[in-house]
Amino acid sequence: MRIQIITAGTMGSVAPYTGLGHRLVAEGHDVEIVTHAKFEELVTCCGLRMRPLPADPFEELIGAHTRFRHGGRSLRAAQRLAHATERAAAGLVDGIITAVDPSADLVMLSTIAAPVGRVVARYHDIPSMGVFLQPDAPTAAFSPCALSWREPGYANRLRGRAVNVAMDALYAAAYRRLHARLGLPYRSGHRLRRAREASRWPIWHGYSPSVVPRPSDWRPELRVAGYWWPHECPLWTPPALVTDFLAAGPPPVLVSFGSNMPDAPERLSAITARALRQAGLRGIVQSGWAGLSVVNDDVITVGMVPHGWLLPRMAAVVHHAGAGTTGAGLRAGVPAVPVPVLTDQPWWAARLVQLGVSPRVLPHRELTASRLADAMRRATGEPGFAERATAFAKRLAQEDGAGAVARAAAALAS
Repeated sequence: MRIQIITAGTMGSVAPYTGLGHRLVAEGHDVEIVTHAKFEELVTCCGLRMRPLPADPFEELIGAHTRFRHGGRSLRAAQRLAHATERAAAGLVDGIITAVDPSADLVMLSTIAAPVGRVVARYHDIPSMGVFLQPDAPTAAFSPCALSWREPGYANRLRGRAVNVAMDALYAAAYRRLHARLGLPYRSGHRLRRAREASRWPIWHGYSPSVVPRPSDWRPELRVAGYWWPHECPLWTPPALVTDFLAAGPPPVLVSFGSNMPDAPERLSAITARALRQAGLRGIVQSGWAGLSVVNDDVITVGMVPHGWLLPRMAAVVHHAGAGTTGAGLRAGVPAVPVPVLTDQPWWAARLVQLGVSPRVLPHRELTASRLADAMRRATGEPGFAERATAFAKRLAQEDGAGAVARAAAALAS
């Protein structure tokens, strides 16, 4: 089959689909990933084809979201966030309309791309399916991942519906733009969502059922596949700076905030340096979008290093608790210190504590050097966290999330 995988957002919203794409290629399919041009090297380095989305408004959106959350939720900040959301949604509409190949046999859509992509795929009479990194269907089993984690209860279904209503309102202008550009009668986000449910549209979720079990109140077409891990280029070699540092002492702690842009990166860098010193630990800091930089005898700063190679060599990982990094830490079998910043990160962070692989959640707004140092000491010094993390890594190694999606794609086409 000719398969397009369409995703948008940050590195964590793209990297897992490289692994899924390579598995589909291995099954004999012709695969093209549609995403932002800045990820071209990530996608094409090992032979996957890529079609760039014309616009990339998500850095602006993440910046506006961060300023809103951490800048005293003023009316002006709220207006900036609303405008950035509208621009991002409009850019996504235009990009997906342009990028969808009418000759494709199947379109796979990420959580962000699905509301628009499903309409465009139906317009071209192309079968489609969801390949989501987070759950988005209401359930009593847990709260929606846009909110903090809540224990099971019917109120969670109400919260999930409320979140969907809010998202449909945010994307109202985008839906009008979408239908106008395609020459279709306008359908609201609510009606599109109801049509998705009525048609039994299949969605596969790219996380482990050991991490978030499949809810019993989901419709049958909502499945949990297991993680599909980012593809790692066999030609990649680790920088000498990193290998020399690892060889020079005990396993360090990795500090990585990925594609987040927390305010005042100089302050965050200083907190990280003081916390590592107070905890008596060596550290590797990933600069990320925030531009962190900490360098001394016991700490180095690096750019992008594949988590599949780096994380198993760590004593613990301090991270933002994005879906991808959460899974990578569990796969590596190392304890976590989650410092969530926005969106679904507080939800995943709370789940890591519940799973027993993390001592506590440290919200970014409440982060101090002493709190971070204490959490790192517990994560590396109390053996139960490492033992439970190792057990999870063994469990995940037995799963084949990408294979489950590949089999579902074949069944959909037959």
